[in-house]
Amino acid sequence: MNKKLKILVTGASGFIGRYVIQRLREEDVEIIAVVRNESSLSSLLSDVDEVVEIDIDKISKNIYDHLGSPDILIHLAWGGLPNYHSLHHYEEELPRQYSFLKAMVQGGLKSIVISGTCFEYGMQDGCLSENNITNPQNPYGLAKDSLHRQLLFLNKEMPFNFAWCRLFYLWGEGQSAQSLYMQLRAAVERGDVEFNMSLGEQLRDFLPVEEVADILVKISMRNNTVSTLNIASGKPISVRDIVGKWIDSNNWKIKQNLGYYPYSPFEPMEFWGDITNLKKIMK
Repeated sequence: MNKKLKILVTGASGFIGRYVIQRLREEDVEIIAVVRNESSLSSLLSDVDEVVEIDIDKISKNIYDHLGSPDILIHLAWGGLPNYHSLHHYEEELPRQYSFLKAMVQGGLKSIVISGTCFEYGMQDGCLSENNITNPQNPYGLAKDSLHRQLLFLNKEMPFNFAWCRLFYLWGEGQSAQSLYMQLRAAVERGDVEFNMSLGEQLRDFLPVEEVADILVKISMRNNTVSTLNIASGKPISVRDIVGKWIDSNNWKIKQNLGYYPYSPFEPMEFWGDITNLKKIMK
């Protein structure tokens, strides 16, 4: 009898983590969920084989064994979000993240799938390839980019399978209340006649969280190399059009109040992901 793959998911109770857990249930694998508080995963307890309640900054030398000696780690945990501009990301989160991942590799972990961010690219416009030089312009993007570089150096000394997944714009139920989709949904539930927004001409790359979870699970099941991947649709769409699409698909009775807010000075006007490498690894 073949032994089941054992997959560990950190950040299991978070927005993406919950969808990843649900998607993993479709695979013949053993699922270990890591959370800070077990009660936060109450609705998904029946979907996992084991829950470990731990904060990743409180690690021991035998953390790999303590977490069940998994074959694969899907690492989604990251504190301090959605405040992308907090110094917390590189002053506190970065060192604890690296220490945790290094300890897992030292313990025997062979494969990691980890969430990066499109903010690593910074203010670059257009179609962004993984070959673009990163130039993050906020603390969150800087911390993620730094962790990526640290892990590449670690990989040279202690080889392990490693997929760095740069997530573009996700949306879906359960997202942060500050996200565009959830702000729109809240406005509808309040009975607002209009939804205040910018002119909405920015081009972005949006992907439903269900599709992101599916991609991350497939990568974790197939990953046998070191790679950096854009997790995106590869299809730019304006913010105005995506909001209109959400309104139409849900039959919401609300109008876009375009031009109410100025454009953000912290993001380029248009950028989306080149998914050539993603298509290759997904075949």
